[in-house]
Amino acid sequence: MNTLAHTGGPGPWVLLFPLFWAAVAIGIVTLLRRTVWRGRKGPWTAARTPQGAPGLSSPIALLGRRFAAGEIDEDEYWRRLSVLDEQFGRTAGGGGPV
Repeated sequence: MNTLAHTGGPGPWVLLFPLFWAAVAIGIVTLLRRTVWRGRKGPWTAARTPQGAPGLSSPIALLGRRFAAGEIDEDEYWRRLSVLDEQFGRTAGGGGPV
């Protein structure tokens, strides 16, 4: 009877099969990230760009970010906030308190 024990076993070639399939899986994921998932704006794009984060698209949130970053001072922040609050805030649309 001829077994693997008599022929020396599978040797180092047995490692090539898992490495091959790992390379195939990594290649597929890389290909999908560069093509299909990029068009859908995957979960990794929101972490990199502040515009992709929820809540930062409104003008009031953008003003708050500029104030927090030090781009504008406190007086400028309150002056612009009062104008934006009339247009986009709680009093917009005529349904709020007068």
